[in-house]
Amino acid sequence: MSSANGHPVSPAYEVAIIGAGLGGIGAGVALRRAGIEDFVIIDKWPKVGGTWLANTYPGVAVDIPSPVYNFSFQPRSHWSRFFAPGEEIQRYAEEVVDKQGLRAKLRLGSGAVQGVFDEGNDLWRITLENSDIVTARHVIGAVGGLEHPNTPEIPGIEEYTGKIMHSSRWDHDYDYRGKRVAVIGTGATALQAIPQLAEEVSQLSVYQRRAIWIAPKPDFPMGPVLNGVLNFPPLQYTVRLVGNIGVNVGLGAGLAASGSPRLTSAGMSIAEAGLKAYLFTQVRDRTLRRKLTPDYRFGCKRPSISNNYFRTFTRPNVDLITDSIERFTPTGIVSADGREREFDMVVCATGFKVMEKGYTPPYPIYGIGGLELGEFWDANRFQAYQGVSVPRFPNAFLIVGPYAYAPGSYIPLIESTSAHAARVIKEARRRGASRVEVKQEPHDRYFARMDERAKRTHLFTQGCVTSNTYYINYQGDGAAFRPSTQLEMYWENRHFPLDDYRYSHSNSVRVAELLAASAPATSGI
Repeated sequence: MSSANGHPVSPAYEVAIIGAGLGGIGAGVALRRAGIEDFVIIDKWPKVGGTWLANTYPGVAVDIPSPVYNFSFQPRSHWSRFFAPGEEIQRYAEEVVDKQGLRAKLRLGSGAVQGVFDEGNDLWRITLENSDIVTARHVIGAVGGLEHPNTPEIPGIEEYTGKIMHSSRWDHDYDYRGKRVAVIGTGATALQAIPQLAEEVSQLSVYQRRAIWIAPKPDFPMGPVLNGVLNFPPLQYTVRLVGNIGVNVGLGAGLAASGSPRLTSAGMSIAEAGLKAYLFTQVRDRTLRRKLTPDYRFGCKRPSISNNYFRTFTRPNVDLITDSIERFTPTGIVSADGREREFDMVVCATGFKVMEKGYTPPYPIYGIGGLELGEFWDANRFQAYQGVSVPRFPNAFLIVGPYAYAPGSYIPLIESTSAHAARVIKEARRRGASRVEVKQEPHDRYFARMDERAKRTHLFTQGCVTSNTYYINYQGDGAAFRPSTQLEMYWENRHFPLDDYRYSHSNSVRVAELLAASAPATSGI
């Protein structure tokens, strides 16, 4: 495709970053560190922060210790709590944008709805919600995995006349105080919201499909003394390093392990015994305790932490319903036992569509020959080299792609994949290439290695497939996680062979460069 006068098209930007959450911010910083300044950061939201801007439900907070949940290039030395509330993480995102000089790079309020690779000009054409088209030589997809709400498909839900909302799209104009409220789901979001709701509603009914493993949450106000410690850089970096190692071990040790299934099972049994003991200290009613005990192994889902979730179900205004939902009525919900309960508000704390067809990516992306990325993954399984690049999609990089995330804090993931993308773009610039594409062989080798490792983890050997974990997608693959340590993720994204990529020009771009080089020089006055 050329311009109207037949000449090759030059892109408006060298790089377009899609998403202004922590992933997009991290990508922008990585580009600047690589000496790349010609980029734009696009987002549908009016502010930066991504998931921390979108999720504002009652009780929302980070489940990684605050001193750990920050970038290595800009650690934060002041937090209100050890596990900071969500609005504080969003403010941190704003702080990073300002300190790193990214404010002028932002283009907010209209997100991407389509991406098309222009093979004749070696550039991406990105269509926005307002119908504008942004062109860029390279594109970095920084739309996080927790982006598209998973709204339950329950018969009659469209007939319900009360207030209904997904937890990630909270309507703060609605006053739920003193009302009858239902919560569908008991995952990580629900365990934060349920205790907060229970204190203000007249009746709270929680519909649970599966119980969740929960450990106590070592949360406390940080205060001036602890924040003062963080303000001393050597201690701050030490705390961050040790904390990241601890979180990686706590969340990712089982996924990274590929040893004896018997040894893994023994470790899981020990953890389960400890968590059951914690549940016993919170709930003495045997029937209720049985309902709150998971029927799947520890580690099948991301572990959760809370100090007040279990006790909430001992309140007189809270019911735990384990019968499945049959249907909605105009005024409430009918469960499998035939009982109808009426509600003023229903909260769907049902998570997000992760590594699912039509939602990862969240909009169509067309590569070489019109190949659409979501359709390719649906037909060939989710896969990406180091979780970043896919063959036949040149000049395109992902921050949270298949097999990218080694469980732990998301920040090391963002810094790793951002460094990968910036390294390749910088090398393409050094070689004078307008097109860079990961080669098939190293891509396939990485996919085979990750798939083989994943199938040896406890997710597949300890009966987790039936636990409805988002770690395993509809294709039966563990594409949402990288079965490795974060140290391996960090190292491989920074030290992969640059020749794992192919660097080239399209003919029209080469001709344009030759014409520009042969044009007579002009002088200004």
